[in-house]
Parts: sequence; structure tokens; C-alpha cells
Amino acid sequence: MTTLMAPPNQMQTCIDVCNQCMQACEECLSLCLKEADVQARAHCINTLRDCADICSLASQYMSRGSHHAKHLCNVCAAICEACANECAKFKDQHCQQCATVCRQCAQECRKMAQ
Repeated sequence: MTTLMAPPNQMQTCIDVCNQCMQACEECLSLCLKEADVQARAHCINTLRDCADICSLASQYMSRGSHHAKHLCNVCAAICEACANECAKFKDQHCQQCATVCRQCAQECRKMAQ
């Protein structure tokens, strides 16, 4: 049913990880907005928003078997990696956990983009 070269179980894994990453970014963003140094987190917050959005979109494209899913997964991997790097700058548990999830998502999206 899928138009992608990846086996269906690999695609489902990527969809699941993208959804998990979107949730982690949304949660981290909400918690960052409550931190005392919120101004210092402005770039991170914007990157979290971008990451959540691209993960959601990538999940949707893969779910419907779009011919453009691989291209979007490649972009998603780059944004997830950038988000991981931003979150890693902050020592809060939520930022560190989000960085880990973003790196996992970047890895899965790179697999899908191949």
C-alpha cells in the first residue's frame, strides 16, 4: 500500500518516533516558558515549535504514503538535530530528555529518507 521503499514496519517506527518527538517538544516548550530564564531560551523555544510542527507533518505524510515523505523526513532529521543541539544547552531534565528524543527522531528520519 505504501509508495515508499522502506518496509512498512520501519515506516511505522518512524511515525511513532515522530509523534513521540512532537509530544516531547510541545511539553518541553511549555516547561521552558515557565523557566526564570525564558528570555535566554527564545531561540530554543522557536526551534522546539519548528521541531514539533515538522514532526507532526512528517508523520502525516508517512501515514498517507505521500511521494514527498522521504524529502520531508530529510528536513525533519535536520530540524530535529538542530532542536537537540538547542535543548542540550540547558541542563533542565525536560530539555535533556527532549534532546535525547530529538536525536532518536533525527536518526529514524534519516533511515526513512534513504
